[in-house]
Amino acid sequence: MALEAGRGRHSLQVDYVPLAEPASARWEGVLGVATFSPSPLVSGDIPVAEIRTPVLGSRGEICEVWRTRQQVESGQRSRIHYRRGEDILFGCISVPETESRHGDGSALHTATDAAYREIFATLDELAYPHLLRVWNYLPQINVDTHGTERYRQFNSARRNALIASGRDLTGNVPAACALGSVTGSPLVIYFLASRKAPTLIENPRQVSAYEYPEQYGPKPAFSRASVLHESTGAMLFISGTASIVGHRTVHAGDVAAQTRETLVNIEALLDEANRVSGTPGFGLESLAYKVYVRNSADLPLIQSQLHSALGRNPQVVYLQADICRQDLLVEIEAIGRGPDCA
Repeated sequence: MALEAGRGRHSLQVDYVPLAEPASARWEGVLGVATFSPSPLVSGDIPVAEIRTPVLGSRGEICEVWRTRQQVESGQRSRIHYRRGEDILFGCISVPETESRHGDGSALHTATDAAYREIFATLDELAYPHLLRVWNYLPQINVDTHGTERYRQFNSARRNALIASGRDLTGNVPAACALGSVTGSPLVIYFLASRKAPTLIENPRQVSAYEYPEQYGPKPAFSRASVLHESTGAMLFISGTASIVGHRTVHAGDVAAQTRETLVNIEALLDEANRVSGTPGFGLESLAYKVYVRNSADLPLIQSQLHSALGRNPQVVYLQADICRQDLLVEIEAIGRGPDCA
């Protein structure tokens, strides 16, 4: 059965569906697709982000399908494959790591800097200036090379590209996540962008990521959540969220407690989104979740905590992936519908 977030009359929606659905009608109105294992899924002009983060549990192989009710057209600029409607654009890029152009930095830094510059140039050229949500996947995210952790290299390169492209480093930054992928994978980024600025949400329980202390290295440039306003309602994008209070990891080594704390953080974001919207509407039970599990053996404990909080049939996809801090065992992102916030 497909997982859903934003069905019916809304312009933008996402479904999680089995990979082996052959019906061509399935691709009507599709903006783009993310897969989580190698698959000759789509031919033609639909952009596909091929990510290597294995699916856990009994669901089997699935894909994430983004759709719109608007008329769509496809295109490519440099290495960016995209599909767009009148107001919304889905894009993706895959960049293999090669040697640094100047021999003075890591291959990951070079790949990240190049990918983000291409993303921003594409959005500027096509006039979709506002990034809503970005998904980043890089192998060996916690490994130290060139004297520092690869996640910190990624953050440094993303900041460089933001500066070079005239973009903000704080405040006006999209919802996002960065996860580890299978060793040997390329850097893969996929994203949603809009002609209309979203409302950006921060978590009152946490220091904004772009204001982290220097001990965490180059500051991550993302917001805790974003809300896209449409005439038919609002769509909430919750960034990758973990067991962090203030700026510190809590419950190190206890995956059940980390899962509970993560859900408390998501509830705080929902409260803040509802406060900003002025009308209650976002709730835990109405969201579709992606849960990243560092150690696959922890899956039953994580599932138990989610079932306790969300009921026996939550809309959840579980993926195996390393997380941006080595002491984090689980990370959760979510998407959901609520009232119009305009």
